[in-house]
Amino acid sequence: MISDDVIKKILKFRDDRDWKQFHNGKDLAISLNLEASELLELFQWSGTDLTAAEKVEKMKEELADILMYAILFADRYGIDLNEALEKKLQQNNIKYPVKDAKGKKDKYTELKNAKK
Repeated sequence: MISDDVIKKILKFRDDRDWKQFHNGKDLAISLNLEASELLELFQWSGTDLTAAEKVEKMKEELADILMYAILFADRYGIDLNEALEKKLQQNNIKYPVKDAKGKKDKYTELKNAKK
C-alpha cells in the first residue's frame, strides 16, 4: 500500500522544484506510458526466461517511476486513487465473477459467450 506520507513526499519533491507547471495531463500520460514501456523493455529478448528474475532491482525502479507518474496524474486531476481503485475492483468483480473466471485468462466478453 502506498502511504499518504509517501504521496506527500512525491508531491513535495515536485513542488520543491516548481515542476507542477509542466505537469499537464498529456505530458503526464505520455511519461506514464514511457515508464511502463521501460518496464516492458526488461522482458524484451528474454527468450524462455519469462520472469527476467535477474532484473528485479531494475523492475522496482521502473515500477516506482510508473507509480510516481500515476500519483502525479491523479493529483493533476483531483482523482482519489483509493476511490478509483475500489470502483474499478467493483466493476471487475461484476465482469469477472469467481464462478465464471476462476483459473481462466479469458476476457470478460469471452466468459459471457462461454456461459451461453
